[in-house]
Amino acid sequence: MSQMSSSQHSQIASVNVTNLVQQFEQRTLFSVDSLTFRQGDVIYLQGDNGTGKSTLMKILAGLLKPTQGKLIATGFDKSAWWHTNSLLGKAVYLHQHPYLFDGSVRYNLTYGLSRRELQQPTISQRLHQAIEMAQLSQLLDHSASNLSGGERQRLAIARAWICQPKLLMLDEPISNMDKHSQKLVLAMINLLKMQGTGLLISSHQTCGLTALCQQHWHINHQKIHTSQHVPNLDTQQDNLAMEPSYVLAK
Repeated sequence: MSQMSSSQHSQIASVNVTNLVQQFEQRTLFSVDSLTFRQGDVIYLQGDNGTGKSTLMKILAGLLKPTQGKLIATGFDKSAWWHTNSLLGKAVYLHQHPYLFDGSVRYNLTYGLSRRELQQPTISQRLHQAIEMAQLSQLLDHSASNLSGGERQRLAIARAWICQPKLLMLDEPISNMDKHSQKLVLAMINLLKMQGTGLLISSHQTCGLTALCQQHWHINHQKIHTSQHVPNLDTQQDNLAMEPSYVLAK
């Protein structure tokens, strides 16, 4: 697990789930008695198509209400009084086809920072580092709608990295992505891990990203099974975890 200071440990953010049941068209999609996703966790979420991986992530992010169950978020700043959903915005969910705002790459990167109480030097430092890691410097004035799939995902993860969420869920983050973009995304995610961000990574197959994980959640036969044993990297996959792209993550 990532190294965190004693002050961080006293304020570890988490989403805790009990007696969770999710149904779809009167059939049970999945259920689990207890589940905890906390800061510092790096979890590989596995399951066949249609088992509910994306649905589970959206529930943990407060985007979907479960059929049954109780979810409690702890260790976060108190929600504004007008927020009726206390979970929303706590654990951040990033879809494999991420939503980007209309406008330039620069606008997308700085949008979240404008709503945070940060000093300008801190904003400038984070922005510069994100641009370098994601190799977006030549694209800053391009429209986000004109980016390739790999560029869009790099932008979305860089935007999330700048805001430094305590919990981040990545839904098939490198699917249909070229090798160059895969390496850049892996470097950014590895840096988030080292900074203590809680990561829940969904993938159909083991890869360089899942090699970073220390826990395994598996949706199988309508149950969510948890384990400390993470499946090994597939032998046919390039071991991206060993690539020198990690030098970007300083």
